Formats: sequence, C-alpha cells, structure tokens
Amino acid sequence: MAERIALVTGGIGGIGSAICVELAAKGFKVVAGYYPAEKDDAEAWQEKQRAEGNAFEIASGDVSSFESSSDMVKDIEARVGPIDVLINCAGITRDKTFRKMEPDQWKAVIATNLDSLFNVTRQVVDGMTERGWGRIVNISSVNGQRGQFGQTNYSAAKAGAHGFTMALAQEVARKGVTVNTVSPGYIATEMTKAMAEEVREQIIAQVPMSRMGEPDEVAYLVGVLCDDRAAYITGANYELNGGLFMSF
Repeated sequence: MAERIALVTGGIGGIGSAICVELAAKGFKVVAGYYPAEKDDAEAWQEKQRAEGNAFEIASGDVSSFESSSDMVKDIEARVGPIDVLINCAGITRDKTFRKMEPDQWKAVIATNLDSLFNVTRQVVDGMTERGWGRIVNISSVNGQRGQFGQTNYSAAKAGAHGFTMALAQEVARKGVTVNTVSPGYIATEMTKAMAEEVREQIIAQVPMSRMGEPDEVAYLVGVLCDDRAAYITGANYELNGGLFMSF
C-alpha cells in the first residue's frame, strides 16, 4: 500500500505541530499547511522539525479563501500526492464583547474557523470517496460547546464545526470516509503561555484536573481517529478538556 498522506492546516502552530508529529509516528506522510504571510516562520519550523528527524512537507494557503485552498491542495497533490487524511486545525481569535465587536472581527473568525472547513474539505473529499478511504478531523473547542464571554464569533464558528461534521459524516459514511470533531479545552501552547499569570491561574482553577492540557494529548486522540481501526467512529465529538465541560 502506498504511503498515506495527511494534511494538517495550521500545522506549524502548537497543537498543529503535535498532530504532525503524532501522524508521522503512525506512518503518514505529513504536510503542514500555513498562512502565506508566515512563509519565513514555516520554513524555519520545517528546518527545526527536520533537525529533530521529522521530514515534513509544508504548503502555503489561505484557508479562508476557496481559491487559495484549491491552489494549496493542487500543489500538494502535484508535489506529494493525493490527500487521505485532513486535519482542519487552522484557527484565529478576535475576542471582543458582542456590543463592541466590529463586522471585520466577526467575519475574520467565521471565515478562518468555519468557512475554512468547506474551503479545504471540498478539495479533498471526492478523492477520498473515490479511493474508498479517508479521515477528516475538525478541531473545534470547548468554547463551541459552552460559549465564552467575549467570543461570540469564535464560539459560533466552533459550534458550527460540529454541525458540519455530523452532516458530512452522513454523506460519506458508505464510502469509507469518517468525519469527527475533537474539542480541546485550554491547552498549554505559546499562546496560552503568553497570558498573564493571574489569567492562567483563573483558567486552571475552573478545570477539575487543575492543569491545562498538553498539545500531544490532543494529537494522540487525533491519531486514534485516523487509525484504520477507527473505521466505525464517525460524526462524533470528542471532548478533551480536563473535565471543564462534561456532556453525553
């Protein structure tokens, strides 16, 4: 069997990087997607990963744009091959209380965090169904389940991600393609580490496990969902938040 290829959008970020490492360890050929303006950062990330023994490819694309997403996937298919696994991990925040939120702050978050699921998945899903195997994992958030003060845009986009998951899962289930959501809570990345210490402490105080999650804990779950033996899991949302929000 040819080596399966995985695309991780937002692949050079904290959680994205951990997912890339996990999928490579599971035998996938990994491509990390990055925003075009971050080209220098992406190339430096690639070199650092290679120094650590991870031969990742990188690909430029603006996931908020259908045309740019199409160009990115065509580039990957030409250089690396057809995409068998898609991890929709790219995301941004533009936090503001709703009464002060500007239209561009709403639109930017919806475009990058929700429109991107259509923009990128639409490029790869036909190939997956034609080959009879595929894995799509959408990275959502605990705040898409419970809401968060100052994040109406982000919470709406992340809740929408699971609606997308459940609908698409039904359309491709008979074709060997699974679609699932992973909803992390607060994860220890460079972004959360940059928070003021008192803010981090307030967050941790709400978590029953009394700590933030680690990127490799998110990556492990993503890896499980991409396994051949996960073929009967689809349309599901997996919570990974240390008990911050519990549902069934």
